[in-house]
Order: sequence, then C-alpha cells, then structure tokens
Amino acid sequence: MYIKRKIEDVILSISETFPVLMVTGPRQSGKTTLLNQLSEAGRKYVTLDDPDDRLFAKREPTAFLERYSPPVLIDEIQYAPELLPYIKIYGGDGGRFF
Repeated sequence: MYIKRKIEDVILSISETFPVLMVTGPRQSGKTTLLNQLSEAGRKYVTLDDPDDRLFAKREPTAFLERYSPPVLIDEIQYAPELLPYIKIYGGDGGRFF
C-alpha cells in the first residue's frame, strides 16, 4: 500500500523547474517508491545495485546515459559518483532526471 507524502507537491514543482532532482534520506524510507509513484509513464528506471549496470556507469558514463536517456530514474547513484558531472551536462541540455 502506497502512503502519500507531504513532499510530493514539492518534488513535482522542483522537477518542473529543474532538469535534475536528487532525493536522499535513510535506507528503506520509501524514496524509490515515492519517485516511481510520481514518475510519468515512459520514464526509464535503472538501479546501480545491479553490478553490471554499476560497472557500465563507472567505466562508460556517456554511453550509460545514452542507453538510459532522460527521462530516467537512477537508483543507488552513490555507487557511481562518476556519473554526476555527466548528468550535470545532460541536465543542462534539457534532460530530465529524478
């Protein structure tokens, strides 16, 4: 069962203004569930819990972001901080990231 959160309207407003949004918080607090609930149809989802996707993101960040082009929800991004400068570039070009 999904529990509506007060922050939903804030997230939606921010995502209309800025191309990149990062949500952080404690483990198992519902961050991924919240963002999946708010995501529009067609938004891709990738988790860097997957060792193959994680390695791909770390070694080939440009190719990774081409494969998972915006709009995309990237979960567990802390495992591949190498992506962040590339997301900044893609986000500046109008890509939409949660």
